Amino acid sequence: MSATPESAPVHPLLTGPEVRNPLSSKLKEAGKLLRRTGRKRERRFLVEGPQAVREAVRRQGELRPVAATAGQHEEGREPRPAGAVLDVWATPETAERHPDVVEAARGAGLRVRQATAEALAGLTDTVASQGILAVVEQLDVELADVLTRQARLVVVLSQVRDPGNAGTVLRVADAAGADAVVVTSSSVDVYNPKTVRSTAGSLFHVPVVTNVGLPEVAELARARGLQVLAADAHPPAHDLHVPWDTGLDLTRPTAWVFGNEAWGLPEADRAQCDSAVAVPLYGRAESLNLATAASICIYESAKHVRL
Repeated sequence: MSATPESAPVHPLLTGPEVRNPLSSKLKEAGKLLRRTGRKRERRFLVEGPQAVREAVRRQGELRPVAATAGQHEEGREPRPAGAVLDVWATPETAERHPDVVEAARGAGLRVRQATAEALAGLTDTVASQGILAVVEQLDVELADVLTRQARLVVVLSQVRDPGNAGTVLRVADAAGADAVVVTSSSVDVYNPKTVRSTAGSLFHVPVVTNVGLPEVAELARARGLQVLAADAHPPAHDLHVPWDTGLDLTRPTAWVFGNEAWGLPEADRAQCDSAVAVPLYGRAESLNLATAASICIYESAKHVRL
């Protein structure tokens, strides 16, 4: 006779007893992280899916003791390093498909609790759960720690509101070897579940700064020797593909500033930058979307930095 859900055996890679109730205390607390207010209060966020959880637990093994992040000084809460993985749940089916992820978590000293897909369904903002999920301490860093004189390429998102775009740009910045990504206070929450998914694990590779203003970023970048370039198609702007004709020097350390998906960079934001740069359009398309334009600009800089 096959086992009923109530008596389902625990998978050999997972820890029991199986969590079946989405209102269990741990899952109920984790569910609060679907909302920005909950993430802000707890300074924690949800990571869903094999790739993202894989990178989170891989980073777990690289952590060093750091000062506790804001909100960790309440009575009864132990200070934890930024990016620490606190809880992991997985379904037996996901453990079978991705044993490497579960084994990596166990190797990092984490227990992976067995849960049903129904129990995890309340912790996702998608139609169906991916079957593995973790709760992680937020891992943003201080602006002064990344805008150093050694930094060569920094990506700044100003008033970017779409979580998918923000996550994609962060992933591109990681792939291009950027030193950091800065997400201004007027932009989307980088710990939004959709943003986290869109980074495909890159959130755990590249330092991220949040909750700062663009004027502060631009001022410190210039003080540390970086030029501040606005990606903006409105004239006057340098042509990205013919910099020798316009005096644009992409071999210099650069902080790229990318604006809102709909209206780009407001005049006040553009005024914070040293120059504006446009991606040329050779065909009949009216424009490029934010993530595409950002990818072209970031990789163009990455190429020149490495020449």
